[in-house]
This record gives sequence, structure tokens and C-alpha cells, in this order.
Amino acid sequence: MPKIYFYKLTVDDGGAPCVEQGVLSLAICKPMLRSTAEVEDIVIGFAANSLHADNRLIYVARVSLKLEHGDYYRPGKYNGRADCIYEWKRGRFAPRTGALYHGSPGDLVHDLGQHPSYPRANTLLSRDFCYFGASGSSFYKEGKFPAVKKAVATLGRGHRVHHEARLLAELEELALWSCLLKGACIKGKPKSRPRCGVSHRGSGCGVAFKNRGC
Repeated sequence: MPKIYFYKLTVDDGGAPCVEQGVLSLAICKPMLRSTAEVEDIVIGFAANSLHADNRLIYVARVSLKLEHGDYYRPGKYNGRADCIYEWKRGRFAPRTGALYHGSPGDLVHDLGQHPSYPRANTLLSRDFCYFGASGSSFYKEGKFPAVKKAVATLGRGHRVHHEARLLAELEELALWSCLLKGACIKGKPKSRPRCGVSHRGSGCGVAFKNRGC
């Protein structure tokens, strides 16, 4: 059975997730989520208090493809995407010149893992998503999704994937409401623009532990 993951974003600047040309990708940040989620699983991103105080819904995506072993960063069709910030160079991955995201010491290891195996170098891609960005709302707090409201309010850093029956049912309904199963749907833009060299680490997208914060 497909699983449903949800977490809070503290940064929404087009990097994680990255939405371009009808594809939503999660290639940086959330290394544990990127490692454990599989094709057909659903990922839901809500805003953390520091991003939007109302914890609005930012995006919902069904995983269409999972790339492992750093394949997202090797020469190919994904190289032009904004979150393709690393490249294969001289037998190892290195920051791509002019990358819009990260760039601080330790970001590469955080995103991809240690050389030579790079165990975190996984990328989730979706063509079946709805991205709201800054235009998202907190409608789910208005009575129809009480279990979701409570779960989001109490969630710290990290993500949740195992849910009791009522919460799971509400998450499934929320995903369907969010135009899932209808292809790519973009209803808003990120809250901010990328700032070169700024790391997302330490602001809510660090290593995640299932069902708890990190």
C-alpha cells in the first residue's frame, strides 16, 4: 500500500520542492524522506510557523519516479533544473558552478551522503501534484480535517509516515481534494526567491526521523 508522508517546510524558495516544466522534484533537503519514499507514495508539505504562521498547505505530490545513486545529477535531461545543484566531476560529486541553492560547507554530505557511496543521493519526482506555494491556505483547520490539524500543529522537525486510521483517512481525502490524480497543477509561486549560497540546513530540513522531529 502506498504511504503518505507529511512534513513542515521552513523555506519555500523554489528549491525543495522545485517545480519546473510540469515536474515537481525533491532533490535536496529531507534526506531520510527521499531515501524511504517510493513510487506511488504521497508527500504532503505544510508550512512551518516561521514560513507561514497558519501552517498552510504548500503542496501535495504522488511520487512518479525515484532516482537513486545520484542519477539526477549525472549528465542528462535534469541538468537544467534549478535544484540540480551538484555534478559528477573527477570521480565524485561536487557543487555545480552557479548553483542557486546551498553552497555552505557540509551541504553536499547532508544532501547526498558521504563519498563514495552517497547513500542519500535520492531524488523524488512527480508529474501528479498540486503546488500552492505562498497561495496555499489553512482550510484544513476549519473542521473537516481535525486529525490533520492536530498532527500538523504538534509536528516538529522531521516527517511522519505511520498514521492511525482517522488521520490516514483525512490525509487521503486531503490529497484527493488537492487535485491529486489530475496531473500537474500549479496554483501559486514560492514565497521567496533563491539566495545563492544560503543553506536550508538547520532550518527544518535536516535529517528526519519517522513519526518524530529531528
